[in-house]
Amino acid sequence: MSEVLRIEGLRFAWPRSPWTLDVPSLVLETGDRVFLHGPSGTGKSTLLNLIAGTLLPQAGAVRVAGEDVAKRSGPARDRLRADHLGIVFQQFNLLPFLSMVDNVTLPCRFSKRRRERALQRFGSLEVAARHYLAALGLGEAAQASRRVIELSVGQQQRVAAARALIGGPSLVLCDEPTSALDTRNRDQFIDLLFAECAAAGTALLFVSHDLSLAARFPRQQALGELTASTVESPEALA
Repeated sequence: MSEVLRIEGLRFAWPRSPWTLDVPSLVLETGDRVFLHGPSGTGKSTLLNLIAGTLLPQAGAVRVAGEDVAKRSGPARDRLRADHLGIVFQQFNLLPFLSMVDNVTLPCRFSKRRRERALQRFGSLEVAARHYLAALGLGEAAQASRRVIELSVGQQQRVAAARALIGGPSLVLCDEPTSALDTRNRDQFIDLLFAECAAAGTALLFVSHDLSLAARFPRQQALGELTASTVESPEALA
């Protein structure tokens, strides 16, 4: 096993806010599955943005695939993110003018590493995209070449999940990825997530406040609990 994520002495604070995110240590290795939980306002989404390099820490280090994220230039962070991270955002960040298949294959357009992995396994990017969409119950919609703006919120969430998985990234970050799914689709999503991460040796950091999902993960970790003296983070107040 090799180290995919290492966080040491991480601290981050928003300007003019007394709230501080403090993560002394967090390590994920190849194939790890971690359920990260905590009440709203404890900084779960902020932590994922720090791992992805869209925010930079004020202290400590975040290393993804052995690379210190903060020590890389902006374009180099973009390449690191494209090569090694699959991300399911709360807001999905799909491109409305593209089809479902084209949205799913986007990471392979920006990352040679993920494109080669997808081609090696499936032979073509379209076949790879349709595999993930079908596994998430969207095969018929994909066959009809529907654009994402024609989909329900739950369907869009599953497209975002397929996009995160394609090309076998080193680490998948999920930010409340089942919030728009019913029980059947939620369970189907988690089954696929686990199976694909296991097949590719991908580590998984799954962030949620839904503790009913925690039992499915071999490792669980709390991200601090709010106390009477703690001020909520801006992400919770937005």
